[in-house]
Amino acid sequence: MSRTLINVVNKGWPPIVAVILILTSWELLVNWLGIEKWFLPSPTDIIREGIISWPRLWLHTTSTLQKILIGFPTGVLAGVMIAVVMHLSKPIKSAFSPLLIISQNIPMIVLAPLFVVWFGYGMFPKIIVVVLVCFFPIVVSMTTGLVETDRSLFNYMRMIGASRRQIFTKLELPFSLPYLFAGLKISATYSVMGAVIAEWLGGSSGLGRYMVLSYKSFRNDRVFTVVFVIVTLSLLMYALIVILQKLIIRWNSRSVKEGS
Repeated sequence: MSRTLINVVNKGWPPIVAVILILTSWELLVNWLGIEKWFLPSPTDIIREGIISWPRLWLHTTSTLQKILIGFPTGVLAGVMIAVVMHLSKPIKSAFSPLLIISQNIPMIVLAPLFVVWFGYGMFPKIIVVVLVCFFPIVVSMTTGLVETDRSLFNYMRMIGASRRQIFTKLELPFSLPYLFAGLKISATYSVMGAVIAEWLGGSSGLGRYMVLSYKSFRNDRVFTVVFVIVTLSLLMYALIVILQKLIIRWNSRSVKEGS
């Protein structure tokens, strides 16, 4: 336990020191040059504004969180289902793979306003945006994991008479989990940005909407406060996926391949 703590401290102090140096230099530079707060607020100005406006900021944060907590699991479920269907059916994979790639080449900044026109200013169009930005990394990562299953074990299970369902549930699915969690880490951070972009382009509440109102009022201290909250939410989502990965995956795919 003590060795683990030492390793965490050894790995954690360099970025912490770097962040402290950056914030200190930022504070000193703003005060030394006399830069106006509306143009570039100092870290202390941002912290002060965050404390003052916290009740309002928290309301917008909960609105964004609600969209994330609905859209992210929905996008993950959709991505897993699409990946499994494409893996089990080669014709479906050949037919829909190009369409999936094309769907990711359409800028979300174009689609989000259309969703607002079609579905209104409620929560539903924002959730659609979150789902769209989340499902593609899941499809790509899990499809890769299913394809990368150890072929010797695959052939061995076929030789002993395992059914296609047994091969999928006992071999291919477990092997794809590390790849799936790699995609989950990407989608978790994308979900936050997707919700904020959707609120930014059209909405009545949320961090994106609060950011638009702040920069239109030349309140850059509030804008930086929102940025800090967005970064914090992204890190929390990423940390949640890392914890789930450690709880669910208790084996190393390399050791399985080596027959351990």
